[in-house]
Amino acid sequence: MTLHQLFLADLGPELELTAETLRQASFAVRRNRNEWLLRQRTRGVIEMIAHTAEQWLEPDNGFRALALRDGPKDTGWSPATLARGLDAFFRSITVESLEALVAQDLGDNRRLDDFGAGSAEHRTGRTSLAVGPELLVHLTAGNLPNPALFSMILGLITRSAQIVKCPREASLLPRLFAHSLAATESKLGACLELVAWGHEDRGARALEDQLFAEADCVTATGGDAMLADVRPRIPSRTRLVAYGHRLSLGLIARESLSPYSRKRLVRGMADDITAWNQLGCLSPHAYYVEEEASGSAEALAEELATELERREATEPRGPVGVAESALIQARRSTFELRAAAMASLTDRNLNRSLFFEPPASVRLWASAESTAWTVVLNHDARFQPSCLHRFIEIKPVRQWEEILRFAEPHRHQVSTVGVAAPDDRLPEIARRLARWGASRICPIGKMQEPPAAWRHDGRPALGDLVTWTDLET
Repeated sequence: MTLHQLFLADLGPELELTAETLRQASFAVRRNRNEWLLRQRTRGVIEMIAHTAEQWLEPDNGFRALALRDGPKDTGWSPATLARGLDAFFRSITVESLEALVAQDLGDNRRLDDFGAGSAEHRTGRTSLAVGPELLVHLTAGNLPNPALFSMILGLITRSAQIVKCPREASLLPRLFAHSLAATESKLGACLELVAWGHEDRGARALEDQLFAEADCVTATGGDAMLADVRPRIPSRTRLVAYGHRLSLGLIARESLSPYSRKRLVRGMADDITAWNQLGCLSPHAYYVEEEASGSAEALAEELATELERREATEPRGPVGVAESALIQARRSTFELRAAAMASLTDRNLNRSLFFEPPASVRLWASAESTAWTVVLNHDARFQPSCLHRFIEIKPVRQWEEILRFAEPHRHQVSTVGVAAPDDRLPEIARRLARWGASRICPIGKMQEPPAAWRHDGRPALGDLVTWTDLET
């Protein structure tokens, strides 16, 4: 199977984009949206999206086959890692989950079709209709495909014409998804345009400014520096929905360390670490462990290392760049030196004094002759971001509440906290984490698999896109 040249991004780097090209593309997708997509019912659009997602789960689907054939070269993920990530995403895209999303964010899954009213609106003599942007522009990041794919789904549900700007090196999977939507219904594809260029490409800033001038709403996913550059360039009449840098962590209550629970727990931890090679905002950087007894966190770390070694045989991480590999090696060396220093102090039976504090105890497990995976047991509970690519720290604490203090410097960057805790403790833990700032709390093993209706960064995904019209009766 080969892709037809349906979108501008299909034409490759030999196409020299201009502001006029983008202006004409904007006109075309808006016209197609107004003539067809705007007239569709929410249920019908959702059914087309869900059908497309279901097709991606079929082993012989041509778009899936292209993704698994060409994706590893373009993305660096192994075929097994890529297949697992795509399967998890497309399993979450169903008619039921998307209708639940609309009802959750807009109050009723018909709110995009007709004026309607909830009980509060009835009492004040009002009905209301939610309307999506006429032209929705997405600036996508290149680390994971899921946010770009889901942004396109949200745009279709809100009946918006869309232009999706991808990094040049990360356009394959969004293009494949857009082509699959067009294969389901060609008029869906006609309401989409995909473009790709690199940050350093000549004229890149001018092209972005042309998109901003055309758009009614811009979604931007990326680093904080990129968002700081984009914000002042958005026209005052244009809405910006921004998703910046986020990181996540895990919490393991002492009750979850029993031999009965630990085997399943270790599998879930390995699922979170290996999903998308730990590169997403929802991937754990560290796990905090309530010590059940001295050595229980060490036993957990050792079992996790064994599981990651087994996963490397069945789902290899794949190659990483020279800079990433050097960073992993440097971080490993730092921990190895600290472990050696601690061992030396222990051998000499040096006791702590008022003037001398030995290094926190450290132990490291790592893949042999590669940087494929690393597990560090680190009794220094201060949170530090991981260098990722399957590099995880296990941090013992006496009480779980200590993580609120040790992770405080990164509090406003935390997205997801994966929790393993008994049912009687979970509500209080969740309340404390929510008031501290975590926007999502989920079981360990599901950190990179949010449901379709999740509130990204604590915000309603559809609610941030639509504009409401009230009809007073």
